[in-house]
Amino acid sequence: MKNKLNSLFNLKEYNTTVKGEILAGLTSFFAIVYIIVVNASILSDAGLPLEGAIIATVLSSFVGCILVGFISNAPLILVPGMGVNALFSYTIVGSMGLSWQQALAAVFVSGIVFSIIAFTKFSKTLTESIPISLKEAITVGIGILITFIGLQKSGIVIGSKTTFVALGHFNNPIVYVTFINLIITLILFIKNVPGNFLISMIVGTIISYFFGLLDIAKLTFSNFSLGAYKELFFKMDFSSITSITFWIAVFSLTLVLVFENLGLLHAHINVMLKEENKFKTSFEACSLSAITCGFLGTSPTVATIETAAGITAGGKTGLTSIFTGILFLLSLFLLPIIKIIPNSAISPVLIVIGGLMIKNVLNIDFNDFSEGFPAFLIIVMIPLTFSIVDGMGFGFIAYPIVKLSGRKSKEISYAMYIISIMFLLNFILHSVS
Repeated sequence: MKNKLNSLFNLKEYNTTVKGEILAGLTSFFAIVYIIVVNASILSDAGLPLEGAIIATVLSSFVGCILVGFISNAPLILVPGMGVNALFSYTIVGSMGLSWQQALAAVFVSGIVFSIIAFTKFSKTLTESIPISLKEAITVGIGILITFIGLQKSGIVIGSKTTFVALGHFNNPIVYVTFINLIITLILFIKNVPGNFLISMIVGTIISYFFGLLDIAKLTFSNFSLGAYKELFFKMDFSSITSITFWIAVFSLTLVLVFENLGLLHAHINVMLKEENKFKTSFEACSLSAITCGFLGTSPTVATIETAAGITAGGKTGLTSIFTGILFLLSLFLLPIIKIIPNSAISPVLIVIGGLMIKNVLNIDFNDFSEGFPAFLIIVMIPLTFSIVDGMGFGFIAYPIVKLSGRKSKEISYAMYIISIMFLLNFILHSVS
């Protein structure tokens, strides 16, 4: 069995082992497992049955991870994205007036459009036309967003009516337990202990239990009924395909899918793994996964931020992704256990990962204002808008404006003009809808 896996995923070539890939897959899974309940909850706001949405989330994550594992042999996690699920439920269904069945049809069509881009020269044109400064800024912005999510989940940073965010209360057990777990995570990481993130999450969960943050008594097992899922599977409704609203939804979804995956894949494939040759196949896998979401009954999958946890834990090949996908499938029977993993155990991992990604800011030439300022906007706006695509939009729109103002029009590719206009159009359409 090990020999087959070695030859299938070239484990020796990538200086990794089956055990190492499995540990990375476990780390990836525990870092992203919250998406099962959270995504289903957001989809239920659009009218989808909650239990069916849970099954749809699990199946789409399983299919996405399997696809990317075999197609690109990269340790990526593909799950329904947190930004695009909000777009699905609150904008396309909630504001634009499409039914959730019609929205699923829009997901399917946008996946096809995404695939056309991914499997043609358009993908190469897109990646080559985006300046290095903006690519690096996306990685840094995502890193800050990951850290912010970790701080938010742990209660270290809380909402404030006057200042929007504020420091949390240190008398809150989740806050000081998170700090204890963060120290443990840092020690394990600095000492390069194999499976450090996974170990820190397990230890963090145990510590959280002793501080009263877990109620094991509420741990009950129950099987899911596939009856609820029948209401979602292949329930796409194309009756509105001739309407302008439908195509605005398709455009918005496609823009998010293309550029969110573009930014995340650059951060994970090009920067963290340094395997640029895997970018195109990973992009293609993302597009195929998005298509399946339409008939599986969920908002589209994307290459998620938490992929960084698996890569940092030692994941180097598609075996990591496939193992994560299998765990998603098994999670249908283990959901009660998964749900008790506390934020105080997950947050320290996210905080450390964000800190690792911030170093890419050194690759941005801030001495050149025309390169530095658009990059700065991306870095700032990704966490402040809580959206990778919206944050990218500010920087991509600013780039040609700043370059033209500085009489540096020759440094702008034609594709960048088109991309900037698309982002501007997306902002306009969202403000109108």
